[in-house]
Amino acid sequence: MTLTVPGFDRVRLPGADGVELFAAVGGNGGGSPVVLLHGFPQTHLMWRHAAVRLAERHTVVCPDLRGYGASDKPVATGPEVYSKRAMAADVVALAAALGHERFALVGHDRGALVAFRAALDHPETITHLGVLDVVPTLDTWDVLRGVRAAVGYHLYLMAQPPGLPETMIANSADVFFGSFLDAWAGDPAAMPPDVRAEYLRASAAAVPSIVADYRASAGIDVTHDRADLDAGSQLAMPVTVLQQDWGSQLGYDAAGGLAGVGTGPGAPADRRGALHGRGGARRGRGGDPRPAAPLSPAAACGAAAGGREGGRDGSAGEAGGGGPRIDRPR
Repeated sequence: MTLTVPGFDRVRLPGADGVELFAAVGGNGGGSPVVLLHGFPQTHLMWRHAAVRLAERHTVVCPDLRGYGASDKPVATGPEVYSKRAMAADVVALAAALGHERFALVGHDRGALVAFRAALDHPETITHLGVLDVVPTLDTWDVLRGVRAAVGYHLYLMAQPPGLPETMIANSADVFFGSFLDAWAGDPAAMPPDVRAEYLRASAAAVPSIVADYRASAGIDVTHDRADLDAGSQLAMPVTVLQQDWGSQLGYDAAGGLAGVGTGPGAPADRRGALHGRGGARRGRGGDPRPAAPLSPAAACGAAAGGREGGRDGSAGEAGGGGPRIDRPR
């Protein structure tokens, strides 16, 4: 049986364009809703600790993104199928199917890119935004140049035309996906063997859709983000950005580059941030999603991933307060 969040219900509900999403849903039915989006090469399971703690005060929804885990994996007949715009529409539709017309949204890695897009496309729906461990799409391609690009080689591999990357990855799926799980864990022991095996199983079964997701980030997602940047689009909700230390190794100034986005969990409700602005962002290293105590709706985005653990996965480790401590980007 597929591993999931302990004590949560398993549901399959409609996303956008006929796609169905799997989600683990739990918590206080009267609490404000929080949706948690996973990264690569993971599934909703990465939130298993944070989700349980958040569920003490909130209704918590942990979906598998389109193309990942137990969610549908439509054939990429065009670049829009795995655009962050389509994946964001999935999340909004899923929440609506659960009766949540407005909700806080927290995204990690690939999920953070989806969260950014959801907040830009659906500002009336997202009450608070939290983005963890990601460099915005436009900044990614600006930062990863020359020898620095080695850390993001997979971005260039999966940006290639259909056929080659899918074949190469499928022929060594466990080695490929496992290399990221191992390299990005601050402490490999923080990821139990059964969880690691679940990530490898789910990723190997989703090679074409995972590649399509990344390929979209080298094409249509850049187009969409550039259009918003040129239009001066703003994020209209309180935003918290939690950035890992890897950026400093690449010359990426998280505190500067993401400052206009990071408003913090205690920021006034009328604080606004641009997608590619300037200002302050929190940085850390080490652990993953495991909050130390129940969180208020406003703090849910800012500290949903708080705690101290050995790696990005958020499994074993000592719970701690504050924001998450995360190692590397994807």
